[in-house]
Amino acid sequence: MFTGILSGGIIAKAVGKGLIEVRVHNLRDYTSDKHRQVDDRPYGGEEGMVFKPEPVFAAVEGVRTSPGTPVYLLSPQGRTFDFRQAAEMAGRPQVVLICGRYEGVDERVAESLATDEISIGDYVLTGGEIPAMVIVEAVSRHVPGVVGKEGSVRKDSFAAGRLDYPVYTRPREFRGMTVPEVLFSGDHKSIEAWRRRRALEKTWTRRPDLLARLDLSAEDRLLLDDIRKERNAP
Repeated sequence: MFTGILSGGIIAKAVGKGLIEVRVHNLRDYTSDKHRQVDDRPYGGEEGMVFKPEPVFAAVEGVRTSPGTPVYLLSPQGRTFDFRQAAEMAGRPQVVLICGRYEGVDERVAESLATDEISIGDYVLTGGEIPAMVIVEAVSRHVPGVVGKEGSVRKDSFAAGRLDYPVYTRPREFRGMTVPEVLFSGDHKSIEAWRRRRALEKTWTRRPDLLARLDLSAEDRLLLDDIRKERNAP
């Protein structure tokens, strides 16, 4: 499943340059029985299969390079992964991700082995492999040299705690839709002010929950008041 993300795009280039290292481990390699069993039926008579604790503990203890290495269990029950956590992980020498599957992972893994549980959204997937790929991609962007223009990472949505401003390219007019005139003005101060306003406007309309966590400047508050008045909103 990981072949695609590791064989193309910025991840493959970053691995080739030695900027990051991504290792995928098979839990069956850390079993001790002849059937290499990694799962079993849950106690209590529920349907499905659950990852056994033994191979998970053995795998993490085998790959961890330091007792301080954070271990994250990927689970829909975890806290939602975000931009800040990606940046924090990028500063770590090593991060271990446990990909759950089936009906879940023995709770003793979450209680005694994992540093934290992480979710990429309020929905359920068959396994943690795709969330792991999402995290690898998001974290890698914060490693110096991985993204060609590092300034673009600092301008990503969520970098400043809000969504990004709209962007446009050629043609100037398409099916009656035109690019805002200010972007052709050559007035960088006016362009920056337009971008700031539109970023706040987009955040207010699409993700107002982000604004509640932002430490808004006096200028931003005035802009938001103006945006609300313009839209006749309270």
